[in-house]
Amino acid sequence: MAGNKLLEGKRVLAVDDEQDVLDTLVDLLPMCKIVTASAFEEAKQLLESQQFDLVILDIMGVDGYGLLDIATRKKIPAVMLTAHAWSPDNLVRSIKEGAVSYLPKEELTNITDYLNDVLIAQREGRDPWKSWHDRLPTSYFEKRWGAAWKDTDRQFWETFKAGLKAKRAASKKEGGHS
Repeated sequence: MAGNKLLEGKRVLAVDDEQDVLDTLVDLLPMCKIVTASAFEEAKQLLESQQFDLVILDIMGVDGYGLLDIATRKKIPAVMLTAHAWSPDNLVRSIKEGAVSYLPKEELTNITDYLNDVLIAQREGRDPWKSWHDRLPTSYFEKRWGAAWKDTDRQFWETFKAGLKAKRAASKKEGGHS
């Protein structure tokens, strides 16, 4: 599988206060070198003292946004994985604060696909949110949050969508991938 090949040997820090989620990530990502942490301080120390290719961060229970700040400063792609913080506000905040993906824990079984998308986008100099948007279209969010879920931050979403279109057009113009 192409995704497994790209992920082979990648160092991934997975942070969640639920041990079963960490165990599941280890099981789903055997091709990676997974380091796990279940608390903010432990994860902070690991982020500051070791090198990682990717981080997977829970939001609640481990101060995921504090860890996202550290990962972003170190230029480590961060995927937000959440159940309790699954909301339009947290999605917007994750994008604004530098995450490369935002996933509901119900998508955990597809984590290799999302991580693969991030690595491909990184390799090709593309915005990782395009692939994310393709995997989780607006209809996915409308089913969970209602049809008007973007209304509270309409300007942000218009800018976000325009940015994706502009990057896609520039990529096509340069002969890149869409």
